[in-house]
Amino acid sequence: MEGFPVTVRVDVRFRDLDPLGHVNNAVFLSYMELARIRYFQRISPDWLEEGHFVVARMEVDYLKPILLEDEVYVGVRTLRIGRSSLHMEHFITANGQPAAKGIGVLVWLEGGRPAPIPQAVRDRIAELEGRDLPS
Repeated sequence: MEGFPVTVRVDVRFRDLDPLGHVNNAVFLSYMELARIRYFQRISPDWLEEGHFVVARMEVDYLKPILLEDEVYVGVRTLRIGRSSLHMEHFITANGQPAAKGIGVLVWLEGGRPAPIPQAVRDRIAELEGRDLPS
């Protein structure tokens, strides 16, 4: 997926399906979460011990149903970094066709409270993205 520094292949499970045989809309968020986890693992293997991001908001546009036998990929990238927040874009394809896109706002926590994103984390995100990120 061009422009997305982290892309994850997702295996659709039977339990992901709704009664109509489509992946349930809530499961799309789980697929996006999996991609974010891989993203943060690329930033630091110990990402949960340093402080971490939590989801504050998710917005999803559903473009195409996903079926059990579909080949699914999820890409994720950072759009911008605020003082304590990170805006991320997610893109899901099924059989090479756009299936969903989503924007997430995540907040950096330390000791269970919002805190400024450390410069070291900002630097690792910029390195993974291969570019400077807007605020």
